[in-house]
Formats: sequence, C-alpha cells, structure tokens
Amino acid sequence: MRTPSDIPRIGGNGPSQRTKIVLGVLAVGALVLLTSLRGIAGFYTDYLWFDSLGFKDVFTGVLGAKVVLACIFVAIAFVLVLVNVVIAGRLAPHSRPAGPEEEVLERYRELLGGRTRLFRVVASFALALFVGVGMSARWQDWVLFTNSQDFGIKDPQFKTDVGFYVFRLPFLTAVLDWAFAVFVLLVLVTVAAHYLNGGIRLQVNGQRVGPQVKAHISVLLGVIALIKMVGYWLQRYELSYSTRGVVNGATYTDVNAQLPALMLLTLISLAAFVLFIVNIWRRGWVLPVLAVSLWAFVALVIGGAYPAFIQRFQVEPSESSKEAPYIRHNIAATRAALGLDNVETKPFDPSGDLTAADLENNAETLRNVRLWDPGTMRTVYQQLQEVQNYYQISDVDVDRYQVDGRVTQMLIGARQLKTEGVPQKSWEAQHLTFTHGYGAVVAPSNSNTANGRPNLLLQDIPLRSGDPLLKIDKPGVYVGEGLDSYVVVNTDRREIDFQDRKNETSFTQYDGADGVGIGSLLRKGAFALRFSDYRPLISGNLRSSSKILYIRDVRERVKTLAPFLSIDADPYPVIIEGRMVYVVDAYTTTSRYPSAQRASTEQLSSNSGLSHSFNYVRNSVKAVVDAYDGTVTMYVVDPTDPLIKAYQQAFPDMFTSAEKVPAELRAHFRYPDDLFRVQTNMWGRYHLSRPDDFYNQSSAWAVAQDPGTAGAPTASFQAVPGTGSAQGQTVAVARQARMEPYYLLMRLPGSDREEFVMLRPFVPVSDDDSKKQLTAFMVAKSDPDEYGKLVNYALPTDKRIDGPALVAATIQADTAVSQLETLLGSQGAGSAVRFGNLIVVPVEKSVLYVRPLFVEAESTNVPLLRKVIISYKDRVVVEDTMQLALTKLFGSSPDLGEGVAPVESGTGTPVPPESPTTPATTDVGALLEQAQKAFDEAQQALTAGDLAGYQRKNEEAKALVRQAADAIAAAPGTSS
Repeated sequence: MRTPSDIPRIGGNGPSQRTKIVLGVLAVGALVLLTSLRGIAGFYTDYLWFDSLGFKDVFTGVLGAKVVLACIFVAIAFVLVLVNVVIAGRLAPHSRPAGPEEEVLERYRELLGGRTRLFRVVASFALALFVGVGMSARWQDWVLFTNSQDFGIKDPQFKTDVGFYVFRLPFLTAVLDWAFAVFVLLVLVTVAAHYLNGGIRLQVNGQRVGPQVKAHISVLLGVIALIKMVGYWLQRYELSYSTRGVVNGATYTDVNAQLPALMLLTLISLAAFVLFIVNIWRRGWVLPVLAVSLWAFVALVIGGAYPAFIQRFQVEPSESSKEAPYIRHNIAATRAALGLDNVETKPFDPSGDLTAADLENNAETLRNVRLWDPGTMRTVYQQLQEVQNYYQISDVDVDRYQVDGRVTQMLIGARQLKTEGVPQKSWEAQHLTFTHGYGAVVAPSNSNTANGRPNLLLQDIPLRSGDPLLKIDKPGVYVGEGLDSYVVVNTDRREIDFQDRKNETSFTQYDGADGVGIGSLLRKGAFALRFSDYRPLISGNLRSSSKILYIRDVRERVKTLAPFLSIDADPYPVIIEGRMVYVVDAYTTTSRYPSAQRASTEQLSSNSGLSHSFNYVRNSVKAVVDAYDGTVTMYVVDPTDPLIKAYQQAFPDMFTSAEKVPAELRAHFRYPDDLFRVQTNMWGRYHLSRPDDFYNQSSAWAVAQDPGTAGAPTASFQAVPGTGSAQGQTVAVARQARMEPYYLLMRLPGSDREEFVMLRPFVPVSDDDSKKQLTAFMVAKSDPDEYGKLVNYALPTDKRIDGPALVAATIQADTAVSQLETLLGSQGAGSAVRFGNLIVVPVEKSVLYVRPLFVEAESTNVPLLRKVIISYKDRVVVEDTMQLALTKLFGSSPDLGEGVAPVESGTGTPVPPESPTTPATTDVGALLEQAQKAFDEAQQALTAGDLAGYQRKNEEAKALVRQAADAIAAAPGTSS
C-alpha cells in the first residue's frame, strides 16, 4: 500500500519557471499599458491636431529627432556596458580562495544558473535606457547642430565664427558631459562585475585585484581622462559666457588666468591618461593615485584659487583700465546680438518755440494723439459691448486703419467666449452649443462722442460697421486669447452664433478648416482620455462629421506648433478682407552668443515668452492665426537670422516667405512690444560706446519713471500697458515702475510724413530715481518701407527738459487739475476723476505732454473723456478738446477735424458727433471754490467743538461738490 506521499498529484508540479516569468512579464506589460493610456492618447491626438493644420511634418520631424537621439545613445550605452560586463566575465579567475565572501558570491552565481548571458543583456539594456533616453531632450540642440549656419561674425577672443558657439558647441558639450557620466558609471559597473566574478577580493590577504582586472579598470580611467582633456579644450570657448568680470564674456581674469589654467588642465588630463595606461604594466595603484591627485591640485589651485587671486589683487584695483578692451568687445557683441547695432542716433534740441506754422505742419500728429489708452478703453468695452455674460473683451490692442481716407490709430478688442458665463452649466451647453465668441469692437483712440464715450466704428451684436474695411464676414471667434477649453462642432446640437441685446438667438454651423474628426470610436476614446472626460465617448449628439477644436489659445497654438520659438505676450487682432486674424510675434533666442550681455527682462510680463535667460534675439517670425478657422501661417520676416535659417532647413514646409505676406496684412504689422521693452531697457546702458563712459555709467540712462505712480496714486489709472497688454499680465520692475512703450501715429522730428511708431523716453540713471529730466527717446518704426528701424533722439546734456514724472507732478500741482482731482476724487461725490496715460509728443524742436482726464460715475463704472491736459514748457492748460487746449496754449490751432463718425447703435448708420455744450469752466471752478471754503469752515467748527455747525457745513460742501460733479458729467466733450 502506498503512503500518501507516494500518491500521484493531479496537475503535476504546477506552472514551470518559464511560464511564471512569461506571466509576470505580461502582467507588468499590461500594468504599464494601462498607466500609459492617457499619454498614448495625448500622443495620438497631438498627431491628429498637427495633421489637421497641415504641420504633420513638423510633428514627425521633432519626434524623429528625439527617436534618433534616443536610439543612438541607448545603442552606444548598451554596447559599452555589455562589452565591459562580458570582458569582466572573461577575466574571471578559474580558482577562488574559500571564505565567507566566496560563499555569498557562489549563491549569487547559483541563482543565475545558466541565465548569466541573458542577465547581462537585460541589465545592460536597462542601464542603457536609463542613461541614453534622456539625451532625446537635447533634440533642439541636435536639430541646430545638424543644420548649423555661419553668422559671418567672429568672436573677439578665439576668432571663431559665432555659428560654432550657437549651433555646434552646445551639442558637443552635451555629448561630452554624457560620455563622462557614462564612463564613470562604466567604472562602477565594471568594478561590481569583477567583484561578482571573483576578480576583486576585499577580504583576502595578498593581491586583491588581479593584473588583468587592473588593466581593464585602468583603460576605463584613461578614457575618462581623455574625455576630460577634450572637455577642458572646449571649456575654453565657454569663457565667452563668463560672468566673472564687470561685463559678461571673457574678461581680463578669464583671458590671463583662467584660460592658461584650462590649457594646463588639458595637459594634466593627457598626462593622467598616459599614467593610467602605464599603470597596466606596473604593480599597485600609485600612478593612478598620482594622476588623480595632480589633477585635483591643479583644478583647485590653478583653476580656482589663481584666477580668484588675479581678479582680487590685479583687476579690482585698476578695473576700468584692465577691463577696457573686454568692455569694448561686450558693447559690440551685445548691440549685434540684441539688434541694437544699427540704431540711428539723431540730436534733438527741444529749446525751440512752436509756431502756428509748426502746428499746421504737424496737424496729423496732433490729430492722432492718443487720448484713449487700452486699459481705459477695455473698461468701456467691457461695460458697453460685452452684451451677454458669456462674452468677454479681455484685451484691447492698438493698430491703425485707413478710415475716410485718413490713417487713424484704432483700439480693437475681440469679443470672446467666456465659458464660465454660459447660462447652462451642462457639458452640452459648454462644449457643443456655446462654442465661440462674436466679432470685435473698434474705435479711434483720438476722439469721443458728445457724452464722452468713444466713437465706436464697429460694435454691437449683430455687428454694425461704419466702414467697409472693418466688415467681418465670419465674425465667429473660435480661436483667441486665453481660450483653454475644447468644443465640438457639427453635432446634433445647434451652435448658438449670437444672442443680441433682446436675447434673440441666431444659430450657425461651423464650416472652417480647423478641427479633428471625432466620428470613430477610437478617436472618441482617445479624446475622452486626453481631456479626462468620458462624455465625448458616450454622447449621442456627435455625428460622423463632427469635429473637435482644441488648443484654441493663439499663443499656445503657435508655441505648440513651433516649440523652439519664444512667443510675445501680446497678440493682436487685425481685420482684413472680411476676416479677423491674430498676429502673433515669435522670436528666435539663444544664450550662446559670445561676449554678449544677458538681456534684462525684469520689465516683461510674467507670461512673456522672453521671460527667460538669453543674450540674442530676433523677431524672425510673425504667425498669423485665423480667428474663425484656426489656420496658422508663419511668415519669416527676418530671413537674415541664422537661427531661423537653421529651422527652415530642418522644417522646410513650416514657414512661408515674407514676400508672400499680403500687402493689406503687412500694413498692420507693428514692432513687437516685448522686444522693444528689452531693447530700450538695454539701450539705456549700451548707447555708450567708449569703455570709460560705459564703466563709469555717469551718462547712462534709464527708461522714464511711470507717471501713473509718479503722481498721486489715488488719481491715476491702474492701466493696461500702453501698447495693449496680454490679459492679466503684470510687469515686474525695479524701484519705481517704468513707463510703458506706446504706439503713436506721428511725424518724427525732421521727417516729412506721418509714421506708425513705438516710443519710449529715457531719463538719467540714478539708484534712488531722483533724476527725472528727459534725456532721450527711442522710436521703433512699423511702416512697411522702414519696418524695424530704430532711431534714438538724444537731447543735449545742457538743454534737458522735464521728463514724464516731473510733468505729471506739475500737472498734479496745477490748481484747476488738483481741484478736480482732490475734491471729486476724495470727497465721496459719487464720481471719480482719473488720469489716462501721459503721452510724450515730440513736435519739431519741442515736446508736448498730453494727458486725458476721465470722469467715472460709481453707478456706471464707465470712464467718460471730459478734459484734455497739455503741458508745454512751464505751462499747463486744461480744456474740453485737444484743439481748444492748443488754441489756449498757442493762440491758434490747426483744424483737427471732427474725427471719424461713430456708428449709432442699432442703425448701422454713421452719425456726426454732437456739438459741445460744456458749461464754462469758471462755473465749475466757482462751485469747487465754494465747496473748499465750506469744508474749511466745517473743520474750524469741529476744532471749536461745534458739532452741529460742522455737520451743517460738511453737508453744504458735499452738496456743492455734487453740483460740480453733475456739471462735469453733463458736459459733453467733442471730437478732437
């Protein structure tokens, strides 16, 4: 009879070891797949999006660069690790001394059994993946390396073309750093392999490392020495970015101390290589220890302490003379890298007196002085033209249009969809029904209606236009600024095109080119995973022809298509040929321009694409994005830029030549805001050409202080930057805020025609901002024939005039202005008097300062343009219109016209502005004087303890202030 242990068991001995391994691998693979599904869906939908816009080659090109790099470096690492592990196995000793250490290692070998070869391959591949895949992140360096260009300019120290620094050096440095890390890892892996194979013994007497093992490790250490030798050789070029001296770039200590130290370290590394190789035939580790010790000593003393000594005791005592040639190099390189090398400097003497003839010759300049700034106009548009809660006008931008035969500066704001304002919060309402914004609002910046509001030339829902050039045939805004949600079009739910003020609804069906088909189950599932939203997968409203629109923010759209470009913070809408498009300025940048100073970016908004470290920039691309169908065209507007040449070579189908820009669109190109901020900020120092002047900084400039904060903060608008800012942006500044650049349509001094320019004034630099005299102003031209030209107008050092901050203070101190501001703004009268932007207007050989004054009622929160303030030399005048103010200043004024006729809401018919019926300023002044007297008497009564008298006089004063406020609010302005 069999014992129980002898009875056969059903199923044998269970799953084999191989089966368990296979099942484990499958389980791990399934887990990885499940956790990667969203990433896979994102990858797939990205491909569909690029393909839908016609940029599939860009997607595959970037992907191909990443895959090629990963494959190359994984393969190299795999071969290196595997070969060295195999060599370590081949060099294993045949006999091993017994002992506790050997017993542990024997168990390890028994565990591997016959799978040693497989283990080596798998472990080598895993390590190779670990160290090799990361190099795919250097795809941009790889693209530039393989498409490198010459700049045609050589660096001052090594006489090497700048293209080597920008295109080749970054990738070569990255490869060397990777190789050094890989070989350090190889040494560790090889030592571990030799230990496991018995070639290294730590717990035995006598020889612990065999001669063959020592030879193997010595060769690897020798290769590391060679890598360091090449690294030190290339590191010489990195001195061109040194920050040790008074300026960036190679300076005295770098050239005379650090460079010789690097050359010595190069020789020491070569000597170390020789010692490591010689060590193969010698006993012990004396030579390797000597090599490493010598290298460490030289690196620490000669490479570190010696340059610090030279800097401290040779350079600092006579810094200006020692650094002079290197300052000269830095000035030239910085100007070339930041586009400041061709600035035309012209003298501007403001000591002249304006005559009636001067005013007549500059009538168009005076007519186009901007009274409405973008921040104020945005408030007006939001209050009067958003129409429905689900529309928003989040940004207002400056442009120019030809209306009634005259080029006029305009302020344009797109009416976009505000998803959180959609009345129904259902998924269908927010993604299928309410899909887009509607049209735009346009008004000239230089005129107002009879009631103090802007002259709206494009307004309302449905759109009403006062000029055919402002007509929009496809007013749907599917792509705009700040749109971060997706929508699905061509579904069973009708899209609401718009709802007018009477809540009458008009429907539409999207027929644009943008969008990815979402008819198949695969795509629905992919988008459900991408957006973490299951409803696109199960919704019964989607058809086979439905399309999904996503990445709808214009900046994000351009950045996604061209991740190697930096995007300006302020895209702006343009109406041309019946369509509305956004113009997005894009930059090529690098921080690898030799001897150039890093750009100062503290005056940029936090969401600017230039808010990173760079020392070279070009506005090489203007991307044009259709607001309706989302199509993107990238025009190369600076074909001389070597960086954009390289990207054109890498992605030939991505860019369009500037020659193909339609003339109508080119007329709306404007010099970009972010670039001008950087250039003007740097020009304050880099207008100095002589090294001594540059070092002393006694003649340096700073961008003028912001007059909004230079005056009384309670009375100035917290306005959007004068060029029209990106929504929500804040500008970081040092000390007092700096004046924003702004666009003007004007005749420059010495010119014979009006031009669309951007202007920014300068004052002397001072640590405490105490110097506020005007020293210069720079303009950037935007008209097609001279686009991008920078002109600096410098005032004589002995004839400087008050700068914007001083003029703002003078205006603030003016009796009429201070009465209006103080009494109306601080005594609770129900209205607030607020300043607009202070505009510097150069006219012939003089400077006018113009500042509008607005009245805002608490009940409406709509700023109304009521007064125009002009400061000229030591005079300040306040009048209802620009023309009246000029007449009061100079005794006469050119006819500035009535401006452009607005569109009367609801009619679509242009109507002329009303005639002014403003009460005499003296009446208001008399009321304010009486109010001030009553306030004084109330204070005296309070001091005397007469509370009843205090209350009576205080109420009397408030009543007088309200009468003055009502008089001002009822006073219609006129077009200026």
